[in-house]
Amino acid sequence: MAKVIVVTNQKGGVGKTTTCAAFTGIFRSRGKSVLAIDMDPQGNLSFSLGTEDRGFTIHDVMTGKCSINDAIKTTHICDVITSNILLSGSELELTSKRREFILKDILETVKDRYDYIIIDTPPALSVLTINAYTAADDLIIPMTPEILSLQGIAQLRETILAVKKYYNKALDVRGILLTKYVAKQKLAVEVGEMVEIVAQQLGTRVLENKISVSVAVAEAPAHQETLINYSPNCKASKDYVRVCESLYPEIGTIRRGRY
Repeated sequence: MAKVIVVTNQKGGVGKTTTCAAFTGIFRSRGKSVLAIDMDPQGNLSFSLGTEDRGFTIHDVMTGKCSINDAIKTTHICDVITSNILLSGSELELTSKRREFILKDILETVKDRYDYIIIDTPPALSVLTINAYTAADDLIIPMTPEILSLQGIAQLRETILAVKKYYNKALDVRGILLTKYVAKQKLAVEVGEMVEIVAQQLGTRVLENKISVSVAVAEAPAHQETLINYSPNCKASKDYVRVCESLYPEIGTIRRGRY
């Protein structure tokens, strides 16, 4: 039965899509079956994982135009359900009484086929975000060591607490993941101290492993490859491996230097 991992932050540019793609590549490198779902109307995860902009999307699935099986596309990386700009109208289209549970109910029909389902969310708090949180087992919150990024996380608090109260009591906020991190920067240290307070309010922690700045992070999507495949020995790739091994020890460990 698949573990559903949702990567979220209402601020853009903090590494949500990068983290989803990186996790996907690492899980696949350990022989795990993965379904990646792009819930962002911008469709960046869809592109990063090498899917073409045609056929059914997650918008079609959630609005009942097709089944989830019709929308699953198989790439050289993993199975993917793509997104496009039509998803931005979901707030007006999804009006049923159980609209917060649409994604959760849909995923129940395929969870036995995968080890992990990874969901990329839009940089906004909407019915799409609520659906992702309701369907999730784990929530991971990436952020950059900047004040504005910290504000984005603080604004997530009420939404997460509401979802845990009304829709998904088992939702586990696994941690806040600092990305684009330069340890020697004074601002990174100062923000790191403040985010510890926010993490406590969310009942979670700041993950010990942080993601270093690396040009390969920006290059990998252009080649439609995951970071672990494109540049397995760059520092950011190794950082992501450590994060995955720490959060999901069931994937096993590999000897350092052999990625």
